[in-house]
Amino acid sequence: MTKKIAIFASGGGSNAEAIVDYFKNNEEVEISYFLTNKADAGVIKRGRKLNIPTLVFSRKNFVETEQVVDFLKSQNIDLVVLAGFLWLIPSSLIQAFPNKIVNIHPALLPKHGGKGMWGHHVHEAVVANKEKESGITIHYVNENYDEGETIFQATCAVSPEDNPEQVATNVLKLEHYHFPRIIEKVLKAI
Repeated sequence: MTKKIAIFASGGGSNAEAIVDYFKNNEEVEISYFLTNKADAGVIKRGRKLNIPTLVFSRKNFVETEQVVDFLKSQNIDLVVLAGFLWLIPSSLIQAFPNKIVNIHPALLPKHGGKGMWGHHVHEAVVANKEKESGITIHYVNENYDEGETIFQATCAVSPEDNPEQVATNVLKLEHYHFPRIIEKVLKAI
């Protein structure tokens, strides 16, 4: 039976595209929808290019109503993937998909996580703290930012000469390689 994935993204959607590319020849996995909270998010353009339908929703529909949860259920979604999605996930969505929501964070949690720690903010903190390594953390989602159970981590070296942009480039390579593979493992356990 085909497993269906919904990918949430707030930005450009490069991880969403990497996931679609990884599963494009896998008949057991379908990327059913991209969902975004931003009407001008780059993931919408990627969705058109990749023939993935996209749903744009408001904070009210996400937090104050069951519209997003009901939509995901109506599409028979098996796994929710957060790929650069910046809002805290409401408890109604977590309860509807227990241990079926995964996120990727561009650092080695528990370092450099929490509210406001996304994208360049994370990489700037890594460089400012003179970290010797950074990387990615793929984790289940709970009601708190970046505190769900860790599924997988991968590291990359950070040299004293690296700026935040170089760290970001190295981390993004890890994201694009590992995230689809870990999603595949999570799907097999569902």
